[in-house]
Amino acid sequence: MDVKIEGLTMEILTAAFAQAKKARLHILKKMEETISVSRTELSPYAPRVFKIQINPEKIRDVIGTGGKVINKIIDETGVAIDIEDSGMIFITSPDKESADKAISWIESLTHEIKPGELFQGKVSRIFDFGAMVEILPGQEGLVHISELAPYRVRKVSDIVKIGDTIPVKVKNIDDMGRINLSLKDAQNQK
Repeated sequence: MDVKIEGLTMEILTAAFAQAKKARLHILKKMEETISVSRTELSPYAPRVFKIQINPEKIRDVIGTGGKVINKIIDETGVAIDIEDSGMIFITSPDKESADKAISWIESLTHEIKPGELFQGKVSRIFDFGAMVEILPGQEGLVHISELAPYRVRKVSDIVKIGDTIPVKVKNIDDMGRINLSLKDAQNQK
């Protein structure tokens, strides 16, 4: 101890430490009488803080234009979100369900799609040459007309309609970041 008071003897310090130890052990004994082992799960009323790491380049996807996306997540789930420049996101929630919903939302916004992945996507637009399918919020890919069925398709609208939810497989991502999808490959995976 760094004590600069004259007259403080070793006996006084020894007695003080002994008394502090006795008090600490008494408190620990009372705590153990109340609860002897740690709870396996938090109380449903206990606030929770979760953290997830995302690619820092995807921060703008979570925030959105003028903060629209992050504010929508906060409004709909009731969580608080703090984002650091490193891509670390802290989610504070009053309950686990709200946090899980916010985490799932953020993960879907920042998910880096890889060839071979399967998704349930919603047809958002139809062209003569194929259909655009939203596979994650804000992320669309093209199912070329040749990838709609294992046979020759005359019109895209013969196979899919706007609003249809269809299984798709990521074929590849080109040099410009465009996602190419296949309905026929996804159906063969089942």
